[in-house]
Amino acid sequence: MFFDATAGFPESRRRSLVERITRHAEPYLYTAPALILIVTIMLAPLVLGLSYAFRDVHLLNPFSGGYVGLDHFRTLYDDDNFYRALRNTLWWTGASVLLQFVFGMILALLLDRPFAGRAIAQALVFLPWAVPTFLTGLNWAWLFNPVIGPLPHWLYALGLMNEPANILSNPQLAMWGPIIANVWWGIPFFAITLLAALQAIPRDLYEAAAIDGAGALRRFTSITLPFLAPTIAITVLLRTVWISNFADLIIVMTSGGPADRTQIVASYIFTQAFRALDFGYASAIALVLLVLLLAYSMLIVMLRQVLMDRA
Repeated sequence: MFFDATAGFPESRRRSLVERITRHAEPYLYTAPALILIVTIMLAPLVLGLSYAFRDVHLLNPFSGGYVGLDHFRTLYDDDNFYRALRNTLWWTGASVLLQFVFGMILALLLDRPFAGRAIAQALVFLPWAVPTFLTGLNWAWLFNPVIGPLPHWLYALGLMNEPANILSNPQLAMWGPIIANVWWGIPFFAITLLAALQAIPRDLYEAAAIDGAGALRRFTSITLPFLAPTIAITVLLRTVWISNFADLIIVMTSGGPADRTQIVASYIFTQAFRALDFGYASAIALVLLVLLLAYSMLIVMLRQVLMDRA
């Protein structure tokens, strides 16, 4: 037996109510396929992965999968390898983001000036971003190889090395290999986004500042940086999150070695999940990384809002 919610209404009002409900529901019907796809592809695997953090999931153990509570997090608390990977992640992410931003800003400022062939230069700047990361890591690993690569011989010729050697096998220098490859690959992101923001700044402001006697440095600090501040905040946020989760170059170039000197949290998750086959512990590490990145993201978003309010 069904209850008709519109039974007490006249026919005209009932028809009007149905039309209003249909009209309000129509946009959701159009977006329903996309929402279902998002839930199926993104939300469901996320929830499943987070549930693994509280279960004993070993790929080769058919009897695993039982609830273990916070055992994985207690193990993680005493895991020295995790803390080493966390320190490496801070170094890897901080150096990569800083160098990408500095070189990206320089390129954006250069490309913002009119010159012959600027369109071609912009296309060439974007090329590294189009190279697959696996191929990027492979190419840079070859470049650092003293047998087939030129970089060790150039560094030796400049007096920066005692002999042509592979820095990827040197525990003190190994992290610089993936960082350099990551900087080369990621500069276009900053260059293109900052260039778009630069071109949105009114040129009248620069002309007025020049008439008032402001030099190039003063115009940059008083006009360019304040206008770019919100864009800088969001691009730094995105690249920090991406690079923190970005283990492709490290896995291809060093596999986390030598002696775990290039092992970051993302590659440590890969190691635990696909080499140790401990999906439960890997999911616990991933959950901790997710919480840290969410806290960082909230901080940057609040900072961006402050910068936008001051602009």
